[in-house]
Amino acid sequence: MTARSCVELIFDATCPHVEAARAQLREALTRAGRPITWTEWDRAASGTPPYAQRYASPTVLVDGRDVAGGGTLEAGGSGCRLDTPTARVILAALRAAGHA
Repeated sequence: MTARSCVELIFDATCPHVEAARAQLREALTRAGRPITWTEWDRAASGTPPYAQRYASPTVLVDGRDVAGGGTLEAGGSGCRLDTPTARVILAALRAAGHA
């Protein structure tokens, strides 16, 4: 089993929302006073853990929970979210998990 970090970004390499998700993560972590680091998982890359492969792109997890909810896919499915989790939503998830 792969160890999880507090914050993870799961994405498809072709997703048009990945850079926006990274920007929102940077803003949320800055506002939380946390280091600007997270783990990234490209859903199609070898070595990506099975749990990360079941989320739509982009998904932000805090302690293994999807900050926006509803991002899981059917086994072997693919999908792109129509929007990016906002810094406000990510920050709220960090606070709820005791990381801010």
